[in-house]
Amino acid sequence: MKHGKQYRQVAEKIDRAKKYSVEQAVDLIKSAKAKKFNETVEVAMHLGVDPRHSDQQVRGTVVLPNGTGKTVRVLVLAKGEKEKEALDAGADHAGNADYLKKLGEGWTDIDIIIATPDMMGEVGKLGKVLGPRGLMPNPKSGTVTFDVAKAVKETKAGKIEFRTDKAGNVQAPVGKMSFTKEQLVENIKVFLHEIQRVKPHTAKGTYMKSMTVSSTMGPGVRIDHQTELVTHT
Repeated sequence: MKHGKQYRQVAEKIDRAKKYSVEQAVDLIKSAKAKKFNETVEVAMHLGVDPRHSDQQVRGTVVLPNGTGKTVRVLVLAKGEKEKEALDAGADHAGNADYLKKLGEGWTDIDIIIATPDMMGEVGKLGKVLGPRGLMPNPKSGTVTFDVAKAVKETKAGKIEFRTDKAGNVQAPVGKMSFTKEQLVENIKVFLHEIQRVKPHTAKGTYMKSMTVSSTMGPGVRIDHQTELVTHT
């Protein structure tokens, strides 16, 4: 695969055998800032867990202190006062029957669906529509709750969901290239410490095997996550 001039220039600065501090990694990443669009900065981690066992799955949510840089469109499926509560908290859409119908017809202008528990009987019927698009509300991710105001505010503020894939990898967006160095560093460190916090008690051996930070179009930079964790515990 051929890479552009900026990619190659930054790749040449990176020592593949070295693990960098979060601060050093962000400096390297930002030196490859694209001119045409505001790239997303992502963290990728390989964990020493076996996701085939339910007690070794790593899954959760974290509110990034500086947000993700993305405008998240939120739909809340609720009734009565909860519908008004959601709109007052900043939800883009809130309602019940009409929105269930629209979703069933293939409506896609949303990023997150939050539902109150009493709506899940109806929402569950749309599993085949919402599931493949990653929109199905789930109690584990905090998107099935009666506290819709809190859920909406956290989502709008930069709440992200993470989970291991079949190979034990976790990937998540932690900001945009337009963020300051300090904003990106803080978001990355918060994400790293949250992954450490939710370590399954059944995980044996090395839990965090590797961690890489990259931009959408840039090369990956390996992070010295162990030093980071020891330094800030």
